[in-house]
Amino acid sequence: MESPCILICSIDDKTGYCFGCGRTRDEIGSWTAYSDMERRTIMATLPARLETVERKPRRETRRTRLSREREAG
Repeated sequence: MESPCILICSIDDKTGYCFGCGRTRDEIGSWTAYSDMERRTIMATLPARLETVERKPRRETRRTRLSREREAG
């Protein structure tokens, strides 16, 4: 079964779309129940959806934070 999942599974609170694939929670949960046509129709909308998602900044690691704090003072 074709899936747009890229294993970056986190939902943007503003748009309701997954940061990785662009699907909604409901679409992700129902993916296996959809017909091939329904999945293709949703997949056609995903590139435009992903353009509206605000990309999450990478989390700052402890090592990076400590290094930054040392440099600052």
